Amino acid sequence: MISPSLHPQPVRAACEPRRRWAFGLTPRTIALLVAGFAWLIPGFWDWRFAFTMPAWDALVLIAALLDGARLPKPSQFIAERSWSNAPALDSETEIELAIENRGVTVVQCRLIDDLPPALVEEPATHRLTAFPRIPAKLRYRVEPRERGDWETGSLYLRYRSPLGLVERWARAPLTQTVRVYPALRTGEEQQIFLARSRQIELQLRQARQRGLGRDFESLREYREGDDLRDICWTATARRGGLITRQYQTERSQAVWLVLDCGRLMRSRVAISAPTQSVLSPPAGRPATTATRVHSKLDHACTTAVALAQLALYSGDRVGLLAYGQGIQQRLLPGRGAAHLRQLIESLAQVRAEAGEADHLRATATLNRLQPRRSLILWVTDLAETAMRPEVIDGALQLLRRHVLLFVAMAQPEVEQIAQARPKNIEQMFLSAAAQEMAGRRELLLARLHEQGALTLDLNPEALTSSVLNQYLTVKERAMV
Repeated sequence: MISPSLHPQPVRAACEPRRRWAFGLTPRTIALLVAGFAWLIPGFWDWRFAFTMPAWDALVLIAALLDGARLPKPSQFIAERSWSNAPALDSETEIELAIENRGVTVVQCRLIDDLPPALVEEPATHRLTAFPRIPAKLRYRVEPRERGDWETGSLYLRYRSPLGLVERWARAPLTQTVRVYPALRTGEEQQIFLARSRQIELQLRQARQRGLGRDFESLREYREGDDLRDICWTATARRGGLITRQYQTERSQAVWLVLDCGRLMRSRVAISAPTQSVLSPPAGRPATTATRVHSKLDHACTTAVALAQLALYSGDRVGLLAYGQGIQQRLLPGRGAAHLRQLIESLAQVRAEAGEADHLRATATLNRLQPRRSLILWVTDLAETAMRPEVIDGALQLLRRHVLLFVAMAQPEVEQIAQARPKNIEQMFLSAAAQEMAGRRELLLARLHEQGALTLDLNPEALTSSVLNQYLTVKERAMV
């Protein structure tokens, strides 16, 4: 499902000294120097043994000096970082580090890859042995934690000979910008939705309705009562009689993904989910679960990607509008693999803002960009206010022209508090406040549903599957 071009490009660079005096004695050398003090013990009986200690230390330092001289210079190391797949949320990414030793000495290396916190919580230390003229490689996995563009740091290298008396320090400037994408569903996860979409497409093809819509279907002779605007004058001139165009219901509609990027979508939600990997897992490894903490906007982007894949497979055109105080990302409806890639790139750059989103501005922009009837997926949340939220007013404006699937993302913690049985006065007030918030949300969505909108109030873990099922229901009923 992912194009190889989404992968970060490999980056390669020669190492350089980490600082001016980029070397030091190893713990092994320090231990040998400290061991020289053992010669002081027989010195209590014969003072001549005391002169053995400086001789021993001098011998150790000379050996360390010779060992350090044998070590390759930092410029004789070439480092490279490459990525096996595109980094995405909720999936593991494999990184390969390669060190090419152009010296003549075998060295033991310790590597620290400086990656941003969005990729790893804390950089790990890796070890490898670099033989002369033979690239040494190691691989490790990371699981991205945040979407967006992130700058990677340098690769820090500490190396020593097998004797291990002196250690040199180097760094390779492997800086690059890595883009972390929303969670991408695999083909196996989408299989059931794709199969149902194919079945719906076959049913609609068998029950095609003529005379409705504006998709051209065929030509026929003019009949009394036909609209004069549908007459095909070129065909009329060729045949010598009036010929009219016959239309059918559109099979390819526009689907808009509208994402709220305001402050309400910044709240983070912890969910337990099975660990996914785009890499082949080791044989016999049991399934594991992990608690992931993502923002509501991250979950919305994941759902947007999944719906875009399904809609494009079904023959629809997909557009994107992500907004906060202004319009962050705007992509007109299109189809094809190139359009899907462009949409994924846009979703990776969406950011939640600290202020309230301008919903009416987004509504006006969407009505201008899409004058014809379409299906709109609007993922947002409802602000807790005594007045009617602005997003409800914007949704009512869209309902005059479009089919609206309005999704409000709930907060699981609030739902748990509302359903819990209070044990003291403080919990009673918390439960009453949570129930009031839930009742207000339910009332707002019910009023919106009465006006013709399809409404969902979901926790983030159930968002994607519910939206895909609702989309297939819209297709099956030919509501657009």
